[in-house]
Amino acid sequence: MFIDEAKILVKAGDGGNGCVAFRREKFVPRGGPSGGDGGRGGDVVMQSSQQHNTLVHFRFNPEHKAERGRHGEGSNCTGRDGDSITLKVPVGTTVFDAETGELIHDFSLPDETFVVAKGGRGGRGNQHFATPVHQAPRESEPGRLGEERTYRLELKLLADAGLVGYPNAGKSTLISRISAAKPKIADYPFTTLEPNLGVVTVGVAPHEESFVVADMPGLIEGAHLGTGLGVQFLRHIERTRVLVHLVDVSDASGRPDPIEDFKVINQELERFGHGLAEKPMIVVATKIDSANPEKLKKLTASAKRRKLEFFAISSVTGQGIEDLKWALAKHVREARSVEVPEPIF
Repeated sequence: MFIDEAKILVKAGDGGNGCVAFRREKFVPRGGPSGGDGGRGGDVVMQSSQQHNTLVHFRFNPEHKAERGRHGEGSNCTGRDGDSITLKVPVGTTVFDAETGELIHDFSLPDETFVVAKGGRGGRGNQHFATPVHQAPRESEPGRLGEERTYRLELKLLADAGLVGYPNAGKSTLISRISAAKPKIADYPFTTLEPNLGVVTVGVAPHEESFVVADMPGLIEGAHLGTGLGVQFLRHIERTRVLVHLVDVSDASGRPDPIEDFKVINQELERFGHGLAEKPMIVVATKIDSANPEKLKKLTASAKRRKLEFFAISSVTGQGIEDLKWALAKHVREARSVEVPEPIF
């Protein structure tokens, strides 16, 4: 089950109360106040983990509470601090305040930690309230309340390249051909109901390169408004470095104009926003083993006019697959070199 949204309530531990106590020992006539402080409440911490791929463990367990601090005790004994809890989230999770919509944190790297709710401070015992004129204080402080927050979690997959296009354009077949991913493949629309990730390797050791490709569920007109599977999965290509736009040039799809298909998907990317329209794009004509020559010619000319890289492939015969893999590797390599500048010595 692929769950990419969840709403959770987190409650940090309350601080323990300060203690009111007096030292009573033989031969110590003026023992004085000896109430200890309360312990600090535990924090709620989030940590990004590569062992988690979805947010399903939050969907069915939405409330998370840390331990409260122990109360202070006599003989100036401070109460024990409450234990913090750590919530593991997949890399690529963004945390939003559920009430204001404010972005709280973006877990873009493995093993990042962030405190999402701070534990309450322990209250002071009566030992802190003694003065020369008030030597037997009976005052103490209650523990502070721990923070309580409601968050909305969104998972945006971290992939280098994203495959987009109409349903049945050949996205799942392509990712199964270039990687070890085994998505469901069938001849009906919306076969892919959740994103699939595959690791693609080009070259040979020790000079081989690898990158991650995401197969997105098919888009249709109105996707940015939620039509079809729409906006539910469009956010997963926000972090990709290059988009691969697959267009079916065979007659099997029943759509007569590949140029119109190409324009519609591009408009949906632009209307969704978040910089999708500005990402580098490679246009790929699929199913050329059974292509309509006129459709292929029109799409080739259109890509040339737009100055976009163009490849014609067949995932069945393997034609053009290797050239496409190397082109993707080149785009990813260039994007990574820009994002991570070389150190200056």
